[in-house]
Amino acid sequence: MSPSKQLQFEDRLHLFLKQNPAESRLFLQALCDCNQPLLLRTGIFDIFNKVTGEEDAGALGASPFKTLVQWAQEATIQPPWAYFALRRRVARWLYLRIHLSTLTMEVIPPERFLKFKEHYVVGEHVDPWPLEIDFAPFLRNFFKLQEEHSIGRGVEFLNRRLSSGLFQELGREDNRLLRFLQLHNYRRQQLLLNETVNSTDELRQALRQALTLLNGLDDATEWPAIRQELQEMGFEPGWGRTVRIVKETMRILLDILEAPSPATLETFLARVPMIFSIAIISPHGFFGQANVLGRPDTGGQVVYILDQVRALENEMRQRIYSQGLEIEPRIIVLTRLIPEAEGTTCDQRLEPINGTKNSIILRIPFRDGQGEVVRPWISRFEIWPYLERFAKDAGKKLMAELDGRPDLIIGNYSDGNLVASLISHKLGVTQCNIAHALEKAKYLYSDLYWRQNDEQYHFSCQFTADLIAMNAADFIITSTYQEIAGTADTPGQYESHMTFTMPNLYRVVHGIDVYDPKFNIVSPGADPEIYFPAREQDRRFTDLQPEIEELIHGEPRPEETRGVLAERDKPLILTMARLDRIKNLTGLVRLYGRNPELRELANLLVIGGHINPDHSADAEEIEQIHLMHQLFDEHRLDGQVRWLGVHLPKKTAGELYRCVADRQGVFVQPALFEAFGLTVIEAMGSGLPTFATCFGGPMEIIEHNISGFHIDPNYEETISGQLADFFRRCRNDPSYFQRIAQGGIDRVQARYTWKLYAERMMTLARIYGFWRYVSNLERMETRRYMEMFYGLQFRPLAKALVRH
Repeated sequence: MSPSKQLQFEDRLHLFLKQNPAESRLFLQALCDCNQPLLLRTGIFDIFNKVTGEEDAGALGASPFKTLVQWAQEATIQPPWAYFALRRRVARWLYLRIHLSTLTMEVIPPERFLKFKEHYVVGEHVDPWPLEIDFAPFLRNFFKLQEEHSIGRGVEFLNRRLSSGLFQELGREDNRLLRFLQLHNYRRQQLLLNETVNSTDELRQALRQALTLLNGLDDATEWPAIRQELQEMGFEPGWGRTVRIVKETMRILLDILEAPSPATLETFLARVPMIFSIAIISPHGFFGQANVLGRPDTGGQVVYILDQVRALENEMRQRIYSQGLEIEPRIIVLTRLIPEAEGTTCDQRLEPINGTKNSIILRIPFRDGQGEVVRPWISRFEIWPYLERFAKDAGKKLMAELDGRPDLIIGNYSDGNLVASLISHKLGVTQCNIAHALEKAKYLYSDLYWRQNDEQYHFSCQFTADLIAMNAADFIITSTYQEIAGTADTPGQYESHMTFTMPNLYRVVHGIDVYDPKFNIVSPGADPEIYFPAREQDRRFTDLQPEIEELIHGEPRPEETRGVLAERDKPLILTMARLDRIKNLTGLVRLYGRNPELRELANLLVIGGHINPDHSADAEEIEQIHLMHQLFDEHRLDGQVRWLGVHLPKKTAGELYRCVADRQGVFVQPALFEAFGLTVIEAMGSGLPTFATCFGGPMEIIEHNISGFHIDPNYEETISGQLADFFRRCRNDPSYFQRIAQGGIDRVQARYTWKLYAERMMTLARIYGFWRYVSNLERMETRRYMEMFYGLQFRPLAKALVRH
């Protein structure tokens, strides 16, 4: 909305307050009467609808208050004032307050809104001089996107913007593009250009001379046959394996020297030998390849990274081969070594990654303040004191393993992103962040009530680490648009870090800007060798089917199962996830138990957690285990629900999806929030109709009623009705099941494959690496600010956690 229209809204609201005081007070009084000082969007909306339905509401329903309610994300009511946070569009916020007696209205800065909220939580004990974090001044002169539909496509617009600047200096004898080409080498082997070429004119002349030579040769001629002559002209290996590829690459560079364009530059950089080794960082949980999934803090992120490694190594190898180089790509996953590994491989220092030729897991132990190795598993919420030493040790081991620096560092989750920031800063390497899930968006008011939550979750450390890592990264990739910017009605995970407060710790006035071109959407995929359609019978893992039949219909196994399905011929509702509050498996069991028709139509298969709470060390999982048993007892579910406390290998999980599809069943992902949803695309890719939460990534993955179904976990009765409707319709129309199943398959194959992911990731790494060199993308001023924030805020918080 333009500034003029913004003023129009303010003027109209001011005028309505003045001319219609009775109607205005009716709504404002209703906000007070609800006795909820902190109100969210739905609460404000419900109160407004109730008030406008009353006879004396007058013109309130069509007044500027209607716009206020449509924009409102939060209201804080503390007489004599009502404060509102209005989201006019993505990441464009307006804060205002209205006096409940005089009806005076004024627009206020965000810090004033935050201070008012702080007063509600801590009263008169609010720090009169709190630390305020504001990154906005550092971004003032930096290019930013303007349109919300451009968010998540940062590299496209950054490329366009900076290409024009590159054009301005191509005429100079010493320009950044030339220097960039001259710096490339691998382990002291010079690549692309040697010292013979020292200016743009010399480069143009050498390219023309080389093309004259190459045009007279067979396109299939390989580099060794032309190496000596091209070296004398100034060219080193890396231009291509064959004459055809070398000519294409040189012609693209000539086009750039003539007039650089974003598309041409991107094409050229995709051919430049820049990425030979990658470090991927994921410290928390049990990171391994077998017997780890379902353990505390160990789930989709492990699957994501292992599939990511395979796809990236394959893409790197193909590109390096095409470039004519005999270099073996390397990927190292840095994680924690856990001496008390509980039967996993997490106590092994090195572990080759299956399905790769030269990628490994490198494990580094956590050490305490005395330098002693920490032996047991530690919750992801408790690891903050160990990360600085881990980063130092891991950086050294990484350099030794690679015999040099990696070319790209990828962080994962809050802890991995912080470690990536520390290592990449020290080594001067391009940094990519992947959040997977930002905890602040998952726990309501986790910032405002941080002190009450710190005993269990230590959000003070985590949110501080998130702010540092977000702003340190050269680029950030997300799986969906919603992860960055939310929807028209709700802020995204990253947007929620724009303005918030942790009372008497610090106040964030401007933490991150989702219009920053560092944000890019790169969706992961499902392994096509594992998750393929059920109809492809010749590819099926038939040797696993007896085991799967036993899992579904077998006799009770002490400590591993609960429930035996009495009617085997019913379709199955499958759900599979960690057993925690956010994944909401107990919510699905509850809604199933409460719907007699659904229980008559289908059985429920739940895979997650432990059956015996004594086998878990995670407090939240233990709570959910007890709740699950309570629901079984309350609704007498033992003949209709099968609960498996097992961790399935990937191949078994893939074939299970297909076996459930054979039975005309469905997959349900009922999470309260899901950042992406790997199990969603796994099930869809396997031909299993999928019902998934409307909060987070599945909202974008699934096209409702075409490739699956959206469900709202807050309305359990509606979900059970949706499921019952689906099974009834499939009974009446057998083609309906196949139509939805095929829609899911088509969606995954078009949008969610690891090949597409790896191609895009490599392109981003090259482009951001290039612009990091030729521009001010390192943002040194911001980095110095973050170093101060890290030293003065994060380190004391982490040390206090050790003392605690």
